[in-house]
Amino acid sequence: MIKQNKRFNNIVRILAVACLIALFVGIQMYAATRKSFVRQEAVRTATSVALPALKPTVISDTVRSNLKFAIDSLCTVNDPFHSLDAFFRELDQLSRGADTVVSIVHLGDSHIQAGYLSGRAMRLMHQQYGNAGRGWITPLKIAKTNEPADYFISTVVKEWIAGRCIQRIPKTPLGPGGIGIQTVSPFVNFDLAIAPVNGAGYAFNRVVLYRGEKSMPMLPSGSIKDSAEVFRSPVSPTPDVVTDTFHLDCLTDNLLLQSTRRKAGTDSLLPAASFDNLYYGFNLTNGGSGILYHSIGINGAMYADYTDDDYVRKLALLNPSLLIISLGTNETFGKRFSTADFSSQITSFVSLVRKYMPKSAILLTTPSECYKRVWVNKKRAYIRNENTERAAKVIIEVAEKEGIACWDLFAATGGKGSSKNWFNGKWMRPDRIHLNKEGYAEQGTLLFKALMNNKIERESFTTDNQER
Repeated sequence: MIKQNKRFNNIVRILAVACLIALFVGIQMYAATRKSFVRQEAVRTATSVALPALKPTVISDTVRSNLKFAIDSLCTVNDPFHSLDAFFRELDQLSRGADTVVSIVHLGDSHIQAGYLSGRAMRLMHQQYGNAGRGWITPLKIAKTNEPADYFISTVVKEWIAGRCIQRIPKTPLGPGGIGIQTVSPFVNFDLAIAPVNGAGYAFNRVVLYRGEKSMPMLPSGSIKDSAEVFRSPVSPTPDVVTDTFHLDCLTDNLLLQSTRRKAGTDSLLPAASFDNLYYGFNLTNGGSGILYHSIGINGAMYADYTDDDYVRKLALLNPSLLIISLGTNETFGKRFSTADFSSQITSFVSLVRKYMPKSAILLTTPSECYKRVWVNKKRAYIRNENTERAAKVIIEVAEKEGIACWDLFAATGGKGSSKNWFNGKWMRPDRIHLNKEGYAEQGTLLFKALMNNKIERESFTTDNQER
């Protein structure tokens, strides 16, 4: 009995010692693990890249208007519904250095087709938030109309049919640019070039061609044909649109494309009669982050010309975060301008945009005042176009009713009677409807400032609320 108790006590002592040893080892292991964890966390914290704090939006002192009759207090976007908030948040991400692209589509008439107004706004947006590329370019000269001065699209093909959104029945299906060009030629080529002076900074390394489903696809030619990678959309992103995408190994100002009838994966050629050769335009990017500003304008265009399911569905392929709509001038020259009809046309177009671009913010702009030509005692005379004031009022009312943003260019440049200031200041062309290059550039500057001023107001409001 004594021996059994002694043996039991020895076992207890051994177990106690073992427990103490295990406890000591556990403590040591925990301390080592904790020390390692703290060290790793310190390294992780030191090496992680945090987004920099967002700095308030500031407009450069160099962004000034030369219009003495512009009203600074009215140079801001009216957006009481905060419909631009999501767009502004995307701009904030660019300001923080995010590797992303924010797309803007500026849609309009001849004031936009010329490219001076939208081109100026585009340059300023690129300076503020980064240049992601030239964006959408339309073969306007091939369609026998004027083209912006910062790019060229040419071809050896002479015979083309051009469809435009302003045609009562368009001669061809239309692409995102509001036109389509079509030929029966068995060979098609395009020479894309950025203008050396006007297009400075818009070199590209990625090109997307938009064409009809039965059109001959394109291949690069010339010195880069072997290094370029070509991708074709396996399915149509929308009816009657397919894309050819060309990835280039370096930035360039020029790209030669030529059609191919070769059946995919074979050496056999398909008959020329099996193609309808319908082409819409190109999207040029440079692989960088920043703003991609697509400028689309058609001479003579009105809201009704763009109000088409098929067209708006194709326009949505550009995926804009912001759609700027600068229309309304051409409607004011109708013999029976009706504010009720005009309001209905705007509303119908906005409805289609919301259907196919539900995530896009919308900004309506009013037209500036212009003249109209009349005959007095068999002599030509010019009087202010009173309908532009009525049109501006309707656009503002529709924006308020629809809960979208609006910039009143009409009021910001003097309102009623301001056409005299435009003309006397030599900002207008002789027809007294269109502006010259300098005049449009001034409007582009005001548009940029109006957007930025609204953003600054929003930031100031947010800061004030946080401090309370």
